[in-house]
This record gives sequence, structure tokens and C-alpha cells, in this order.
Amino acid sequence: MQIKQTIRNLWEEKPLTLILFLGIFFRLIAVIFSKGFAFHDDEFLVLDPAGSWVAGYDFNHWLGGIPGANSAPEGPSLFFPGLNYLVLYYLTWRGMVDPQHKMYVIRALMALWSLIIIVVGYRIANFYGGKKVARQTGLLLSIFWFMPMLSVRSLVEMFCIPPLLLATWMAINPAKKDKLSTYFWIGILCGIAFNTRFQTALFSGGFGLIILFPILAGTRHLDRGRNINWKRFFGFSFMFVVTVFAVQGVVDLFIWHRPFAEFKEYIIYNINNDRNYPVGPWYNFFLVLAGILVPPVSLFLMLGFFKSWKKYTILFLPSFLFFAFHSIFPNKQERFILPIVPFVIILGCIGWNEFVTASKYWQKHPGLLKGCWTFFWILNCLALPIVSTMYSKRSRVESMYYLYHQKDLKNFMVEESFRDNVTQTPFFYANRWDFHPVEISDKVSLYHAYQWHIYDTNPLFHPNYVLFYGTDNIDKRVAAFKRMFPTTTYKTTIKPSYLDLLMFKLNPVNRNETVYIYEFNDTVVNLPKDSILRRQK
Repeated sequence: MQIKQTIRNLWEEKPLTLILFLGIFFRLIAVIFSKGFAFHDDEFLVLDPAGSWVAGYDFNHWLGGIPGANSAPEGPSLFFPGLNYLVLYYLTWRGMVDPQHKMYVIRALMALWSLIIIVVGYRIANFYGGKKVARQTGLLLSIFWFMPMLSVRSLVEMFCIPPLLLATWMAINPAKKDKLSTYFWIGILCGIAFNTRFQTALFSGGFGLIILFPILAGTRHLDRGRNINWKRFFGFSFMFVVTVFAVQGVVDLFIWHRPFAEFKEYIIYNINNDRNYPVGPWYNFFLVLAGILVPPVSLFLMLGFFKSWKKYTILFLPSFLFFAFHSIFPNKQERFILPIVPFVIILGCIGWNEFVTASKYWQKHPGLLKGCWTFFWILNCLALPIVSTMYSKRSRVESMYYLYHQKDLKNFMVEESFRDNVTQTPFFYANRWDFHPVEISDKVSLYHAYQWHIYDTNPLFHPNYVLFYGTDNIDKRVAAFKRMFPTTTYKTTIKPSYLDLLMFKLNPVNRNETVYIYEFNDTVVNLPKDSILRRQK
């Protein structure tokens, strides 16, 4: 009873303390249990490159100075992978070698960074909507079903959110907004976001328009002067350019001997490959927001967000420009929209509560409104612990982690002969970067893999482990492999997590499948002249 009263008192007197406690609690759960990676990019464009740099390799060949690397930039920003490199380098220097142990630290740092979203989001909502709206907003930012899990991922789309929110709060905060130095800091924060995720330039562009033309800030903004504010705009723009050049310009000068080489290549690559990735209709991200924010509350938030654009343009315009660009651009991957999700929640709560206050319908049907929110919180509370403990891409991670513990490992094969290409394996969890995995697919037959195995000039890289991905014809595939390599012996089976398996069943594009691991040695047999394997492509 006393605990219940304490919680009630906190909710009334210090709601942010209680909200932060909940946010920390569920993020800590995610740090411990939510292993793996969510998307391709947070593993293969962040952790694998950073881990390889620590070991003296260049996984993606992004560093032009390393022998064997690419001779031209490929377009990635090295800022966030570089930060991960510094953390991993320090941990290695301190004697931490185990990749899973390192990931506990990485996830914990990401979780701490994400707390800025809760605190700043609460303050913005409190400034414009009062305590009731702030509590609702803070609670959503803290324990929305997907927030803890995504908050511990090494995603550039999540890492860029805190500086964008901090920049927004500094422009709103009455104690800060009249100081020229504030706009220097806003420029620095927007520059950090750009260095992390290039597309945030759209958000910064909207911000710059409001700084230059204060009249655009919205009817509820305290500083809506009609005069163009060149001084603040120059301070913002100058520090934005300085921050961007200090990272993108200097790094590219060092590697490619010209500034912004990666950014230029990034634009060219995306223009030329805009339809080589998932493509959707212009309203695709409306559906994404409506889904992940859970209807009917998602519809409330989206209505509040779009209905309040004139009052709170300083919150709306930068996010809307970002949203509009991604709605128009053909490539539509769900994670692209993540940077503005907190802004949709914040402005959505503010706008929706104002709408409810002025709506005769909702004033006459408080029970219906309460029922909608009750339904949402029941679903959210059911999904929250499940998703917060989700081990994403478990079979891919654990198979590499299994190989990490095999001291006799020289190299390995990946057998997916029922597919055109094989699943990419996360080297980070094997803590090895000198691999040359032999890939067996529909295009590269077992016979050709056999030839490679015999004639490779360096026996140190002859494979002695094989990973069979997927259950399709697994017995026949293993039997065919054993005919080639008679010493093959079964070692272990790595199964996907329950949510991975569900995602695979819903969409086989998500290659979250069972992995069967076998060991074999250099003993091989000569194939008969009429062997069917010789006739394979």
C-alpha cells in the first residue's frame, strides 16, 4: 500500500522521475536480453567495420589508405562507426575480448544516450501542453513497445534523434532562445545529426528556415518577429558547416584527398539505386506510422501532429520536410522514418489533447476515449516485455559466436544450395576478420567449392567448419556434403528466436533460419568421373 502511494505521489509531484525510472528499467532489460542486430545496417555498416578497424582490418574497404581497399569512396558516413570504433578499441585495450561482452557495453551506452529523448521530449511537451500532456508524452517515449529495443541498437536513425531534439528545445526554451550562442549550439547539434545521418539535412533545412524567418515558428511560439533574423541564421549556419566540415570534410581529405567525397558519392549512389531496395507508394510511411504507433492511438497522434502545424510550426516543419522527402523518394525502408517518430509523438500528444478539449464529441464520450487508451496500453504492455527481450537475428549471431569459441577454426563454408545467394554472416561475433568464407549456393555448386578447397594455395584458410542455413532438404544437402567430405561430423544446431521465426514466416526475406554446424578436416575424396556433382553448374 505504501509503495502504491509513493508511486501515486511521484506521478503527481515528480512525474519525470517515475517516467525515467521506467525508461531505464526497460532499457536495462533490453541491454541484457535484446542481443543481436535489428537491421542489416546496424551490424554490417556499423559494428563489423568498427570491430575490423580495431583488429587492423578494413571489413567494408572504406579506408582508402589500407592496402587492398577500394580506390574510390562508397558513400557511408564514418562518424558513427568511428564512435563505435573508439569504444571497442578502449574495451579491447582494457582486455575485453569476448564480442558479446563488448555488446553489453555498446547497448548500455546507446540506452543512456536514448534517455535524452525522454527528458527533452517531456520538457517540450510540458512547455507547450502542461504537465498532463508532458506525462503522457514522456510515458510514450519511455515505454512505447518498440522504444527500449530500438534504443539499444547501433542504428544511425536512433543515434541522430537526441541532437535534433536538443536543438529544438534550445530554440524553444525561453531562457536560451534570445542568446546568439544558442544558435551556435543549435548549428553544432544539427551538424552532429547530419554527420550521423545525412538525410537529417532536411530537418536542419526546416530549422534554418524558421531561424531565418521567425514568423514561421507558429502562433504558439513566443518569438514570432516579422523581421528576417540574419544574425541568428548566420550563427546557426556557420556552426553547422564548421561541425560538418570538422568530421566529413577532414576525414575525406585525409582518406580521399578531397572534402565531402563520401557525401557526394552517397547522393550519387542513392539516385542511381533508388529502386534497387524496397519500393513503396507515397503513402507507405503513413501506414508505417499508423502501424507501429498502434491504432487507434496512432490515428490520434497523427491527427494531432498534422492538425497543429500552424500553431507549432517549429515542431512540425523540420519533421514534415523529412517525412515528405522519404514519402516521395522510391526507396522506403521502415527504419528511415525513425528520426521523426519522437516528434510525431510529442506534437501528436500536444495537438490531440487540444483537439479533445475543443471537441464536443469527445467531451460527450469520455468513456470511449478512455477505452481507446486502455486498449492501447493493454496491447503495449503485452508487447513491451516480449520485444524488449527479443534476440534479433539469433541464429546468425550465435552461429558466429559458436565459431568464436572454436580454437581450431581456420575458415568456414556457408551452404545454402537452395538459394541464389547466401546469407551474410556477422564476423564481429566470431572476432575474426581474416576469413574468406566459401559460399555454396544455386550459382556456386558443391563441386566448385570442392575444387576451391583442394587447389587453394594457402592451406591456412582451408575451411574446416560448414554452416547449413535453413531446413529445406537439409538431410539431402548434408548427405551430399558428406560424400565430398567423409569426415564431416555434426556439432550443434542454432535455432532462431521465437520472434525471428515469426518474422521469417511472415516474410521469407527475413533470413532468420535454423543453422546446422558441422566440422570436417582436410581429408577429401576423388570424385568418380560420372559423378553428378561434376555436372552441376
